[in-house]
Amino acid sequence: MSEAWQAHDPLRGVAVAGRYGRGGDGARVVRRIGLGLATVIACKGRDADLLAALRDLIGVAPPTTPKVAKGKGNLVWSGPGQWLLVTERAGEIAPIALKLAGLAAVSDQSDARAVLRLSGPRIRDALAKGCPIDLHQRAFKTGDAAQTAISHIGVQFWQVDDAPTYDVTVARSMIGSFWSWFDASAAEFGYSVE
Repeated sequence: MSEAWQAHDPLRGVAVAGRYGRGGDGARVVRRIGLGLATVIACKGRDADLLAALRDLIGVAPPTTPKVAKGKGNLVWSGPGQWLLVTERAGEIAPIALKLAGLAAVSDQSDARAVLRLSGPRIRDALAKGCPIDLHQRAFKTGDAAQTAISHIGVQFWQVDDAPTYDVTVARSMIGSFWSWFDASAAEFGYSVE
């Protein structure tokens, strides 16, 4: 990781690489650093124009229900006419925001949220200890998204694949509390941080 990103790393001092908990390998955590994150909220009366513009820019139609659409970036449904835009690099947000001027309010969240990728054979069990969403494979599937609370901490997350793998966003100011909860919840299964 470059020194420039270390200065803006919302996970600095949290989720340190290593193995934790019991000897098992029940969960895996990958720190997702350097992503671009932005809230996108449609301007009144511009919904159709915004949907077309996002389709052109991202390469997929924005979801209209609690789902994630994957293209050149991810569009995670956040509510009617609202999405979380996730790109691989933070620098991709500003050009997209300029192209959406007049169609949407775009607020860069790249330094305001931390993103963890959680996976492993016991990740559902660990998350179930604090998440009110039914994560059983029949109820929450690849491409599904939710805004909820985990251990009373507001999060937005989506299922990346059937493994299952989840991307979880947490407000930067709450990542320490979230990590403390996750560490205690996943310890019985054993977990690794990369």
